[in-house]
Amino acid sequence: MNLEYVQGEPMFTNINKVPKQYDYLTENIETDVIIVGGGVTGSILGYYFSKHNINSVILEKHRMGYCSTAVTTSLLQYELDDNLNDLIESTAMRDVIRSYELGEKALSEIDSFINEYGNNCDYRKKDTLLYTSKKLEIDEIYEEYRIRKENGFDVAFIDEVSNPYSFDLKAGVYCNNGGAQFDPYKYTHQLLDVCESKGVRVYENTEVVKVNYENSGVLVETSYGYKVKGSIVIVASGYNTKLFSKRNFGTKTTTFNIVTKPISDFSGWYNRALIRDNCDPYNYLRTTEDNRIIIGGEDINFVPDIFNEKAANQKYNILEQRLKSMFKNIKDIQVDYKYCGAFASTKDNLGFLGPDPDNSKLWYCLGYGANGILFATLGGMMLSDLYLGIHNEDLRLFKVDRFDN
Repeated sequence: MNLEYVQGEPMFTNINKVPKQYDYLTENIETDVIIVGGGVTGSILGYYFSKHNINSVILEKHRMGYCSTAVTTSLLQYELDDNLNDLIESTAMRDVIRSYELGEKALSEIDSFINEYGNNCDYRKKDTLLYTSKKLEIDEIYEEYRIRKENGFDVAFIDEVSNPYSFDLKAGVYCNNGGAQFDPYKYTHQLLDVCESKGVRVYENTEVVKVNYENSGVLVETSYGYKVKGSIVIVASGYNTKLFSKRNFGTKTTTFNIVTKPISDFSGWYNRALIRDNCDPYNYLRTTEDNRIIIGGEDINFVPDIFNEKAANQKYNILEQRLKSMFKNIKDIQVDYKYCGAFASTKDNLGFLGPDPDNSKLWYCLGYGANGILFATLGGMMLSDLYLGIHNEDLRLFKVDRFDN
């Protein structure tokens, strides 16, 4: 695991057995598409390219589904990190609304995958809640509700009188079926199983150390000296992009998570909805199929190669106390896992999907922001189409150079 980006013991890779050991590359091979990164993003790409019968290879330098995939809470919502009115400072309102619609589309895609291949990843549709406990933010939350409602989203407004939760809530936007959750480690391996059945070759412990762009395509060299030749390479390596580009793709922070032991009673947690508060940085909560609670947040500036254990423990303690103060009726809260990982955000809360503006053989699928898995799903859909010459107009929202001056 890359210790620069992950610290602690992520729950999902600790409670699950490794379902399969993948080969490492031991020969020179050729393909059409080279996908670098064997986390949830790379596996999503492999799935969509294989649906189009495009010959693909996935290369992962560690084990499949570890690193950033292991620390994601997989709290999936169509909404973005910031509220609508905050986002229009950096983008147009119509584009924010469109990104919400695309989030719903990605959620529907995941639902379709589960319906076709079975639920082997603890998948569950969920309602979602965005709320504030501050009177000064009531109007802001109501405006978020109003705009969503006027644009056809299935939302309700909650106030102090109608609050079904045990914690202090002055205003909230409640979204019916506005999200989903699953086990990201299990989901990654379920996708990889489907990928391999459709002909995708998957290699772990196979680090890409060199990339050569040639007239006929791309040649990548791995740590053991073996090479893969393809027509394009797609970067699906999360925050580890230095080998491919000097671009600063987003602002990195470190976000912290704690996970409880299974609890017996969720009193005060209406519908066990996905919860996000309106703080900056915000806090987020979900439950799991084995009745745990995950709470995360307390982001701080990311410092490469430095881990401050004392600061991390302070953040874990803050999250634990916040959880206990929110749900006073839940008496058996005990922390089981503590971990933290890198998180990257952008001005418009969207990731980066598509070719490099200066290199048509170098493509990106970087799901930055809280909706990384949904962005990766959109990337799988749109980039596999693009490879076949079908351009989706929505790719403009995720252009790699959209912040260039």
